[in-house]
Amino acid sequence: MIDALFGSKTRVKLLHLFLNNPGKSFYVREITRLIDEQINSVRRELSNMLNVGIITSQTDDNKLYYEVNQRYEYYVPLRAIFADEQVEATKVSQETKPKQAWLAGLAELPGIRIAIVAGVLVRGSASGVDVLVVGDVPATKLKAAIKQAEKAEGRELNYTLMPYEEFYYRLSVRDKFVTEIINGKHKVLVDTDHILQ
Repeated sequence: MIDALFGSKTRVKLLHLFLNNPGKSFYVREITRLIDEQINSVRRELSNMLNVGIITSQTDDNKLYYEVNQRYEYYVPLRAIFADEQVEATKVSQETKPKQAWLAGLAELPGIRIAIVAGVLVRGSASGVDVLVVGDVPATKLKAAIKQAEKAEGRELNYTLMPYEEFYYRLSVRDKFVTEIINGKHKVLVDTDHILQ
């Protein structure tokens, strides 16, 4: 049934492989052994999947490696379909995600002065950073909060922790990293000193 829906049994096997192994890279010969398909059909489907954006590729040690693109817009729903374990597909729209419980927990971290969400957490955001936290937040507590967020979102998140003084300086000199986040689509969760208004 899924083969008919997705048009190719090789593509379905590739989606199963990649979506059940997020964060893991595979090279072509390894993929052909794992899914037991011909190398030409694997290469053709990998090319199609690269063009769509569901996988990414990188060269390492003279081998071309492929892995699932967790920043792909439909990653979570596809993972819900193809993952072997039960994955919670979030039914909440991208616009209401900042109201989720994990975001409230993030906003309550000790020492936090600014928290901004962007990237895959905000529809229309092109930011490479999903969560920007500014302040004297203990790194271990932030990592725990991000782990909880990744579990809830069903994907890895890119986050940055920055001291307040550095953020304020970067904001004042219109640093590219900070201004790309601020000028792009984003949601401000915390702004204790109201410097982003």
